[in-house]
Amino acid sequence: MRPRHKYDRGIALLATLLAISLMTLLVVEFSTSAALGYRAAANQADELRAYYLARSGIQIGLAVLARDSVSKSRAQHQYESLDQVWAQPIPPIPVDRGMVSMSIVDEERKLNINKLFNQQKREPDEQFAAIVTRLLSNIGLSPALVPILIDWLDPDSIESDGGAEADYYLRLLPPYEPRNGPMPTIGDLRMLKGMDDITFLRLSRYLTTMDVGTSPCCINANTALPEVLAALTPELEDNADLVKQIVDVRDIRPFNQVTDLLNLPGISAIGEHLKPFLAVTSQDFLITAQGDFAGARKRIYATFRRNLNGTALLLNWHED
Repeated sequence: MRPRHKYDRGIALLATLLAISLMTLLVVEFSTSAALGYRAAANQADELRAYYLARSGIQIGLAVLARDSVSKSRAQHQYESLDQVWAQPIPPIPVDRGMVSMSIVDEERKLNINKLFNQQKREPDEQFAAIVTRLLSNIGLSPALVPILIDWLDPDSIESDGGAEADYYLRLLPPYEPRNGPMPTIGDLRMLKGMDDITFLRLSRYLTTMDVGTSPCCINANTALPEVLAALTPELEDNADLVKQIVDVRDIRPFNQVTDLLNLPGISAIGEHLKPFLAVTSQDFLITAQGDFAGARKRIYATFRRNLNGTALLLNWHED
């Protein structure tokens, strides 16, 4: 019989190897966990830096608006136009290994979608509905969105033909109720029946929820996109040359008053129909600021109302 101590040594060796293997696994797991924790903390720090870069972009935008107010006061301008300081593109600004981007647009170039339903008369505004229908056609979207928008804005639960009320939205996952009142922000559009990201992004260029006038539709003729101008009246919708004429003239010399536009050749014939929809001033501005740092990105959308003295009142703040 062989001595038993040889078998004991074999068992001890196996036990040692097993212990070493377990220790190796524990060390690897700890190292991986520590590395992931460090990476997560670094990512959070990068996102925080990107966020504060975006906030600095908002401050840059406010400074630009204030500077423009001073320039406007000196020049005695009584209008806002695309040749002014606030409307000029600003290239990205490098800041301490990061980047700040910022842009400003006036809300008065857009249609106030809340005017689609007259809350005082408790009925849709047919004139504005026709304008929105033409706009949707101009930008390649279906007019079927109009009854969906009306049902979102009206206070009742009666579903319009092609619209959607609580019965539809409460069956979604997660369920929610329609606004049944004015939209506080343009973000409400994301919750509409049939809305997708591409449609929302397209609409957000042309629609606002800011109260930009007392008429059914009051836009700044110096800054409005051609698709919005064309939607204002059937005559402009049917004559692309008239819209191009407006854009070409304002690019050379902005309209100082609405009558400057109405006196253009071809426009005077429809002046009485067009006049209630137009203005040449803007007071609400959307500042979009983006901060980038080490792959992290933060974006802030802030809407301000600029006062006559150059100060600004925050109306809306949204972060992505």
